[in-house]
Amino acid sequence: MSYNFKLPHLPKRTSKPREAGVTMVMDKGLSLRQAEDFLSMSADFVDFVKLGFGSSMITNDLKAKIKLYREHNIKVYLGGTLFEAYVVRNKFDDYVKVLDSLKLDTVEVSDGSVEMPHEKKLEYISTLAKNFTVFSEVGSKEEGIIIHPNKWIKLMTAELEAGSYKVIAEARESGNVGIFHRNGAAHVVLINKIIAKVPADKILWETPQKGQQVYFINLFGANVNVGNISFDDVIPLETLRIGLRADTFFTFLPGGVKAEE
Repeated sequence: MSYNFKLPHLPKRTSKPREAGVTMVMDKGLSLRQAEDFLSMSADFVDFVKLGFGSSMITNDLKAKIKLYREHNIKVYLGGTLFEAYVVRNKFDDYVKVLDSLKLDTVEVSDGSVEMPHEKKLEYISTLAKNFTVFSEVGSKEEGIIIHPNKWIKLMTAELEAGSYKVIAEARESGNVGIFHRNGAAHVVLINKIIAKVPADKILWETPQKGQQVYFINLFGANVNVGNISFDDVIPLETLRIGLRADTFFTFLPGGVKAEE
């Protein structure tokens, strides 16, 4: 990663194509011009763009926008809600045709809105993994639904074994379900139990709120995988990653460097 100035004691950030330190941005309906402006400043820091929920169904200039992201070495995929909308209508084959028509190589498999036997979800993952990079999402989008930590671990492990590139820890775009409490605070016990059993580099944590990003950077370091980032939060997130924002200012400094004497 190249910077405008030299400064010691910055953590080393991974460069694209990244396996760790991944940033996934949620595009909830940017215009082509907005996407161009966003990429002019932030493209180097973005690895994946998710066209949120079912927004791709009604987004203007969809193919042009996907092409634009690709030109900036960013992989694009459709929100898991659209996958579920096709599956619940028994139109999985049609969904694959949509992916092919858009020339996408990445896909999200989720079951946050519909009830789906886990074996069936694993079957979808395994089928899609033959031709696509698969993200699979674990956790319910419904507020107040609690999934036992052992079940999180079991689901994540099975989905990785079925072919998922990374598993997404659900928090929604609001950041108040799944791995977070209603007030946005982290489910610390749940998260600690998950990372004791599932490799951290195989998890992408949905962290739409700044405090949530800070929590995971402090927990895992600069190269944690985070997602559901707003397009206008990419640069602020990157400054958090390298300790150039108050919230993580001292996170990466050596112990003896605290303040000017």
